[in-house]
Amino acid sequence: MIGRKEEKRILLSVPHMGGKEEGFVHEAFTTNWLSTVGPNIDAFEGEFSRLIGLPAVALSSGTAAMHLGLRLLGVGPGDEVFCPTLTFVATANPIAYLGRARYLLIANAQPGTLTRTFYEKP
Repeated sequence: MIGRKEEKRILLSVPHMGGKEEGFVHEAFTTNWLSTVGPNIDAFEGEFSRLIGLPAVALSSGTAAMHLGLRLLGVGPGDEVFCPTLTFVATANPIAYLGRARYLLIANAQPGTLTRTFYEKP
């Protein structure tokens, strides 16, 4: 850019593919396991479950994980669920899927303070 100093970008999630990852991707293509199921996912779930001593399930997204977590916690009608405003919409979507009330936490100008704002579905 002319007359402007080049800005350094901060990337949210830089992918890293090493030898093992490339091997798993190649194996997935050659065995036609290109979905959210398959022997590698079964092995991961089993190993993780043994590591933590609890049942474990691999999910396709953070949104799916939040949705399942809310259900497992028994969040129900009348429960309040807090959600930050500085986030992606996927943070609030699992709450909306369950038809729950949600409160957005808005950061105030005063450091370390929050305002609770009720958000209702239109």
